[in-house]
Amino acid sequence: MKITRLKIEHQNRTLVDIAFRIKHSLALVGQSGSGKSLTLKALLKMLPREMTVQLEMESDFELHNGHSVAYVPQNPFTALSPLTKVKEQFFVDDVQRSALMQRVDLDADLLHRYPPELSGGQLQRVVLAMALSFEPKLLMLDEPTTALDPNTRLLIMALLKKLQVQMGFKMLFVTHDMTSAEALCEEICVIKSGKVVEQGLMKEIVTSPKSAYTKSLIEANFSHRNFRE
Repeated sequence: MKITRLKIEHQNRTLVDIAFRIKHSLALVGQSGSGKSLTLKALLKMLPREMTVQLEMESDFELHNGHSVAYVPQNPFTALSPLTKVKEQFFVDDVQRSALMQRVDLDADLLHRYPPELSGGQLQRVVLAMALSFEPKLLMLDEPTTALDPNTRLLIMALLKKLQVQMGFKMLFVTHDMTSAEALCEEICVIKSGKVVEQGLMKEIVTSPKSAYTKSLIEANFSHRNFRE
C-alpha cells in the first residue's frame, strides 16, 4: 500500500502535509501535537467537516471499505459498552466469535461476561478480535498498549506480530513510544509539526538517526526505560 500524499487543512492553515508508504508494518511516530493522530483520523474519515482532507494513494484495496480496514483504539476500557455482554458486541455468529477469541488467546467463556469483569489485557484482545472479524488488509492501531502494564504490553506486541504472519495484513501503528515502535514494526515514519522528518527501515533509523528530533525521541525512550527499571 502506498499513501502518495495526505494533506489536512483548517481555516487556510496546513496542519498535516506528509507522504509515506506501508510495505509491511509502519510505525508513525511523533510527540504529542506532531500530527500523527490527525493522520490516523483522516484515514478513518473521523475528522470534523470543517477540516479539508486531500488524500492521494495507490493500493490494492479500497481504504474506506469497512471490510478492508480495521481499527484498534488506544483505550480498551472505553472501547466497549460496559453494560453489554462481550458476545453481543461482535457482529458475527457464535462459531466465528469463539474462533476469534481463540485466535487472540482468550477463553470463549469470556464472551458471556461484561467488559468491567475483564482485565485491561483481556479487553484489548477482545477489541483486537473484533477488528480481526473484518479480515482486514490493513490494521490501524492507535497506541493500543499505552493503558497496559509492561508485561501485558509485551504479550500484546507478540500477539500482533503472530497474527500478522498468520493473516497477512499490513499494520499502521501510531505511537509516541519508540520502544514499542521498534518492537513491532519493520518501518518507521517520524513526523513533527505535520511534516515528515525522516522515514525508512526501523533498524537503520534507530541505529543511525539523521534528525536531531528523532535522536531526542530515541533518547527520551531510553532514559524512561532505564528509570522505570
